[in-house]
Amino acid sequence: MTPELRHLRYLLAVAEHASFTRAAEDLRISQPTLSQQIRQLERTVGVQLLDRTGRTVRLTDAGAAYVHYARRALQDLAAAERAVHDVQDLSRGTLRLAMTPTFTAYLIGPLAEQLHTHHPHVVLEVREMTHNQIESALLADAIDLGIGFDRPHPPGVTGTTLFTETLSLVVGAPNPYAGRTEPLPVRALHGYPLALLSDDFATRGHIDAHLAAHQVQPRIAVQANSIHAITEIVQRTSLATVLPDAITRTHDHLHPVALTPALPPRTVTLLRRDSTYQSAAARAFTALTLRWTDAPKTRD
Repeated sequence: MTPELRHLRYLLAVAEHASFTRAAEDLRISQPTLSQQIRQLERTVGVQLLDRTGRTVRLTDAGAAYVHYARRALQDLAAAERAVHDVQDLSRGTLRLAMTPTFTAYLIGPLAEQLHTHHPHVVLEVREMTHNQIESALLADAIDLGIGFDRPHPPGVTGTTLFTETLSLVVGAPNPYAGRTEPLPVRALHGYPLALLSDDFATRGHIDAHLAAHQVQPRIAVQANSIHAITEIVQRTSLATVLPDAITRTHDHLHPVALTPALPPRTVTLLRRDSTYQSAAARAFTALTLRWTDAPKTRD
């Protein structure tokens, strides 16, 4: 007997939940049915795939090896199904796009406008993720494209340069630096109250590294995992933040203040899974994005 697709999905569900009960609930089947199907799979492959003796269900060594290929098989099958249903004239289709949160503050609008203007029947699914999550999602075939930063990527992920992003101190009208035209020495931020993104953001790591390199330790008055929260706080208080300059162009009440030495610029990259099927929607979005970012390449 050859294993069927449901057997692979059932095994992956049990492995993910480490429980027959939770896996059965997720799959919306009865636990006895799930157990019977897994045992049928084990009989078919001739080896025990799950260790049921502990408080939680764990993969055996053989099970871990089998799951690796089962997951890949389901990913390849999903890609094949998308290829079959892909419409080359883009009269329909779906694009799964992920980006780091700072890009949703200023980049997703123009790119979604380009896609909708040229291909209005393509459904765009946008997700916010950290850079690491984007790479993992690409490898798992959970998304089609991602927008992140130029840095070493794991095997299987490749990137195309889009543009260079610069960052500055950002203040609102209540801040005494609002309207300043001269660069502000970065040392002036030592002990200065800032509202910054939380440290799970790539942008926060970029900021912290620059400040530490110049022996500057600000006073962190606010930390938030939301760009919107930071911009709302800064435009209404005397607190300052550090954000991409491009964000200030869409917020009339925010003012960029150049720092000296300036934060190093970052190269923004369009990420995709290497050596995999690219839908017509993904290819079209890539072409539109490269065209939009080509003039100029640097956005500061």
